[in-house]
Amino acid sequence: MTEAYIYDALRTPRGKGRKDGSLHEVTSLRLSALTMNAVKERNNLEGHAVEDVIWGNVTQVMEQGGCLARSAVLASDLDESIPGLSINRFCASGMEAVNLAANQVKGGAGDGYIAGGVEMMGRVAMGSDGAAIAVDPSIAIDGYFVPQGISADIIATEYGFSRDQADALAMESQRRAAQAWEEGRFDKSVISVKDQNGLTILDRDEYMRPSTDMQSLGSLNPAFQMMGEQMPGFDKIATLKYPHLEKINHIHHAGNSSGIVDGAAAVLIGNKEFGEKHGLKPRARIKATAKIGLDPTIMLTGPVPVTQKIMADNGMAISDFDLFEVNEAFASVVMRFQQAFDVDPELVNVNGGSIAMGHPLGATGAIIIGTLLDELERQDKETGLATLCIASGMGAATIIERV
Repeated sequence: MTEAYIYDALRTPRGKGRKDGSLHEVTSLRLSALTMNAVKERNNLEGHAVEDVIWGNVTQVMEQGGCLARSAVLASDLDESIPGLSINRFCASGMEAVNLAANQVKGGAGDGYIAGGVEMMGRVAMGSDGAAIAVDPSIAIDGYFVPQGISADIIATEYGFSRDQADALAMESQRRAAQAWEEGRFDKSVISVKDQNGLTILDRDEYMRPSTDMQSLGSLNPAFQMMGEQMPGFDKIATLKYPHLEKINHIHHAGNSSGIVDGAAAVLIGNKEFGEKHGLKPRARIKATAKIGLDPTIMLTGPVPVTQKIMADNGMAISDFDLFEVNEAFASVVMRFQQAFDVDPELVNVNGGSIAMGHPLGATGAIIIGTLLDELERQDKETGLATLCIASGMGAATIIERV
C-alpha cells in the first residue's frame, strides 16, 4: 500500500471564544481560507495541486454550515477545481479529516490532500446545531444521556481522581504552554491572523493564564455540580447506569477543563510522488489510524480503548511511543490515559494542551498532530501517538513516525 506522508502542518493562534476575543470578528470562512492560503503559499502549490480539502467542524450551522470546506476553497487562493468535504466527528473532526485524507492517499485515491478543521466557538455557539442524543427522548433516555462535564466527573469518581490531582495537571498544562511559547516551540507552525489591511490581529494563543496556581484554581466552584445534583438531576441518571457509584465526585471547573476558543489548523498530506512533484520533503509518515465506539454515558474514556486497538492492530506496545498528545478536554481524561498505560506524565502533552490554550473543537485533532510532529523533531524522537476523547462515546487515534 502507498505510504501517506505529512509535508506540512500549521495552525492559527487560538483566540478567546467570546465577544472580546481577538478573533471574534473573523468568520469561520475567512479563518479557514487564511489557513488554506498559508498551506498553498508555504508549499508553492499551484493549480489542481491536491485531490481534495477535507475540513472538520463540529457545529455545522449558520456560517459554519453548508459544506464550509467547499466555501473556504472558493474563498481562498486555491484553484476552484479543488472540491471540499466537511466532516463532523465531534472533537476528533480535525483528526478524522487528517486520517481520512491519509487513508485516501494510501488507497490510491489521489496524491495529495489538505486536511484540518476550524471552530469559531465565540461566533457559533457549541450545541447550537442541536443533538438527537441529548434532546430526543427515544435515544436520550435509553442511552442514559448526561452532559460531557458530568461524564468527566464520572471518570474521576470511577477511577479515583481527586480535585487536587486535576488542578495540579491543569497548573502544569499552563506552565508547559507558557514555556513552549517563551522558547519559540510553536514558531514553525503558528501563522499570524491579519486583517484586510495586513495588520496583525493575533499571533499568539491568548487564552493562556500562566499565573495560574493551586490557590486560584481552588477558589473555583465545580462547574457541573448544580446540573448534576439539581433538576434535571444528571447524577441520578449516572448512578442508574453505574449503581456501584453512590455519589458523583464533581472535581471539574473552568480551570481544569478545556477552554472555549476560536482557531483553525491544516495538515498537508501526500504520497512520495506528490512530494517529488512539488519539491517537498516529507516530515513524517502516518503509520496508522483508528477509531472506536464505547459507552455513551461515561463517554470520554475513548483514548484508552482506541489506543489499545491501534496498538493491537499494529503489533505495538505503549513503550514503542516516544511522545503522546492526549487532548485535554478535561483533566480526568488525561489522568485516565496515564493511569491505564502507566505512562510517564513527562511524555504526555509536553507543551501543554487544551486546558491552557483552548479546544477549538473542529480544529483540535489537526492541531495536536502538528504539535506532536513539532515536538518529535525538537527532541529528535521517532514515534508519537495523538488521541482524543469524543462526545457520544467514541475515540480516535493517529500514529506518526518521522522520516
